[in-house]
Amino acid sequence: MAAPEQGNQTSITEFVLLGFRTLLELQILLFLLFLVIYIATMAGNILIMVLVVTVQHLHTPMYFFLGNLSCLETCYASTILPRMLASLLTGDRTISVSGCITQFYFFGSLAGTECLLLSVMSYDRYLAIVKPLHYAARMNGRSCLQLAAGSWVGGFLGSSVSTLSISQLTFCGPNAIDHFFCDFIPLVKLSCNDPQLMEILSLLLSLIISLVPFLLTLVSYICIIATILRIPSTTGRRKAFSTCSSHLIVVSIYYGTLLITYMFPTADMLRDFKKVLSVVYTVLTPLVNPLIYTLRNKEVKEALRKACRKCILGQW
Repeated sequence: MAAPEQGNQTSITEFVLLGFRTLLELQILLFLLFLVIYIATMAGNILIMVLVVTVQHLHTPMYFFLGNLSCLETCYASTILPRMLASLLTGDRTISVSGCITQFYFFGSLAGTECLLLSVMSYDRYLAIVKPLHYAARMNGRSCLQLAAGSWVGGFLGSSVSTLSISQLTFCGPNAIDHFFCDFIPLVKLSCNDPQLMEILSLLLSLIISLVPFLLTLVSYICIIATILRIPSTTGRRKAFSTCSSHLIVVSIYYGTLLITYMFPTADMLRDFKKVLSVVYTVLTPLVNPLIYTLRNKEVKEALRKACRKCILGQW
């Protein structure tokens, strides 16, 4: 009896990503919208990486981490959007089980890396504003490399645990995932195993990978704001706050949507709302990050103007 049952459990070889199934008449419009977003995301983040590498006065710890963030965003968007665009264009929503688990691994790794990298960037701003005399010593080239590498390694190691646990699951049907990409909870709900244990694992991983960096970021900004408020001059306060305001906006958007999506119960009535939030942190956040940093940062805007001038004059 055991053998046939096991055979039935392993019979599923592909999933169906339902995506935006309630908007079938808008598939072409959604394809064009997400294609424009993807092109703009790649162009904006690649531009920031080029500026950080080539412009001398951007060779500072803050912009080094910003370059890492832009690199991460290009990978992040490329993990989700190309597959979604192909599905919207062709109508083929199927994805193999191994392909789905692979997509989840890279998505989870990059999401975890972003949480860690944002906390590192807040620590950088904390040292620059709260402990400026220690900044040069603590944020030297070696420290920056170690913090950036630690963020990437930590994100990929953290995702390896959840991916390994998912790879041990058996799927016996149905095979329809009510999402536009392969995420942890939708995959767990399709397994034949007890979902409670896996949902507890998901909660623990969310606490470690997202909540702990979020709390570290929160503490850093509480100290930063308290220090800024003690600056006597209005000009000094404005200048100090301008150096971290862009990062604070990015942190608020990313963590706000991420924590609501994964920390709240997975009730059916919240499914569509969480899908919208997923679009925000997987599709829109990589797009708005370069916009926020370029529009609100004088040094980046100045570097961009010089680069455009050199390109026009043929001196680049």
